[in-house]
Amino acid sequence: MHFPAHLFLPLASSLVYVAAVLLVKRSAAYGVGLWRTTFVSNVTMGVCFAPLWLLGGPGQPVGAYWQPVLSGALFFLGQIFTFMALQRGDVSVATPVLGLKVVLVVFFSVSLLAGTVSLHVWLAAGLSTLGIALLSRGGRPAHHAAGRTIFQAAVAAASFAASDVLVQKWTPAWGVGRFLPLMFGVVMVLSAGFVPFFSAPLRLVPRAAWPWLLGGAVALAVQAANMAVTLGVFGDATTVNIVYASRGLWSVLAVWLVGHWFRNEEGGLDAAILRSRLMGAGLMLAAIALAVT
Repeated sequence: MHFPAHLFLPLASSLVYVAAVLLVKRSAAYGVGLWRTTFVSNVTMGVCFAPLWLLGGPGQPVGAYWQPVLSGALFFLGQIFTFMALQRGDVSVATPVLGLKVVLVVFFSVSLLAGTVSLHVWLAAGLSTLGIALLSRGGRPAHHAAGRTIFQAAVAAASFAASDVLVQKWTPAWGVGRFLPLMFGVVMVLSAGFVPFFSAPLRLVPRAAWPWLLGGAVALAVQAANMAVTLGVFGDATTVNIVYASRGLWSVLAVWLVGHWFRNEEGGLDAAILRSRLMGAGLMLAAIALAVT
């Protein structure tokens, strides 16, 4: 089977993403908090995307600047709900549910890029629902209910899906070197609104937390850059997200096999629960593949 070269970027992003969320999850143990975590992550992304300005591009008139603003705002919303899901929810639940993004990309592609919804997409939605049911099984009473984690991750998936489709739609006219730095500049600027909600100033973040927090933030920025450039240059949002959604499977395997390295406690869950989550992740991957058959 031929595997287009540009799809290696989202494949790499799917693996880097899992490492990133484990690092961010580890930093949460030091009491960094949702708002400081999201702020550091988004500022890191803004800084990492800024050098893309050197790539240049035709740009657009001032009247079109609402396009990168809207794309950035949607990505910003996705970041908030992702971190909400990860702060107290289980990585092996939140990350596979984020795989719903690929089915949502299909729907947004139909509505924003023109097209039709096939029977395969409807079947994929059904498989995704069953997968979520398996992912929501079990958990520890001390943690937030899996249902809340699923809801937060699903909102994040919808926000990211809409953002991805708009990046594919608008980047060609702007150029990668103009649209993406502006979009993630918006993400960085919006993050300033988190400062009043910090539990304490950034300087009071425990020193031991910074390697985990910055490591996770940089990894998130790298994988986001891979995805954004791939979508901006090659388009093909649906197929790109099919490959990227494999992060759901990697997340379940990671917390099972190496989660203890990050002091992640999910590996200690009952084996039946982890098997159920693995089956749920597998069903979501099947749904993803079916959605674009």
